[in-house]
Order: sequence, then C-alpha cells, then structure tokens
Amino acid sequence: MLTRKDKQAIVEEVAGIAARAQSAIAADYRGLSVAEMTELRAKARAEGVKMRVVKNTLARRALEGTEFSCMSDGLVGPLILAFSLDSPSSAARVFNNFVKDHVKLQIKVIALGGKLLDPSELKTLASMPTRDEAISILMAVMKAPIEKLARTLAAPSTKLVRTLVAVRDAKQAA
Repeated sequence: MLTRKDKQAIVEEVAGIAARAQSAIAADYRGLSVAEMTELRAKARAEGVKMRVVKNTLARRALEGTEFSCMSDGLVGPLILAFSLDSPSSAARVFNNFVKDHVKLQIKVIALGGKLLDPSELKTLASMPTRDEAISILMAVMKAPIEKLARTLAAPSTKLVRTLVAVRDAKQAA
C-alpha cells in the first residue's frame, strides 16, 4: 500500500522525467513474464530510455503541465511508460525491436512534441535517425555538391593529360 508521501514522490519523479523527455510511449504489458519485462528494461536502460510502471491516476497527475498531458485519455489498464531522453526515437526503437519477438506487448499511446501519434506509427518513429545520424546525413548532403564541383573542375586537365599520353603512346608505337 502506497502512502501519500510515496505517491507524491512517484508523481514528482515521473513529472521530472517527463519534463526532460523528447517523446513518450505507453504500452500494455499484460502477458509478459518477469524475465521478459527485465529484458525490456535492460534494453531500455542501454538506449537511455527511462521506463516506469505507474498507476494511471498518478501518471495523469505527473503528466499534467508537461507536453505529454495529451496522453492522459489513453492511460487505461496496466501500462508501462517509456520516456526518450536522448533522441525522440529511442523508446520507439526499443519497443519496435522488442515487439518483433514479444507480440503480447501492445503499444497504446505515443506522444511526440505535445501531439499524439497513432500506435501504428511506431515503426516510422523508430526509423527516425538519431541526432548524430542526422548530422552525418546533412554533412553528406552538403559535401556532395562540393565534391561534384571539384571533379568537374579537374575533368578538363585530366582529359588533357590522358590525350597527351595517348598521343605519346601513338608516336612511340609508330
């Protein structure tokens, strides 16, 4: 039995995590064994995702005043809350990979940037690049025109050298 102080501590803890999080996912964990839940928590910890099983009334109180308050109506039944702290797609990646082997885990609510997403969009969110991946993609896109320009500017001199070598080889052969 939780005392009032315990409940306040839980609400404060979840509210603190939600204030720093970039995205949140609520999933129904009915049917998962303790070992499977432990495996899920370990994978989440490795990805920098905070997970917590919280009573729905306490979760609603904790999410009030955060960008995840839109999740309140979807918090029904036994749920585990996952908050992505590092990248918006971390929790989605963890759940997406876990659901492949454990079909009993059902995604109920996904919130990103103060808006609810349909649970079917889990794969889309999971495929979003991390910050470092996005920066590397951007740098590759920025670098491509410069490389093409350098190759274009080098082409005439390269062709001239090849032509001179071909003329020299033709004269030596004759």
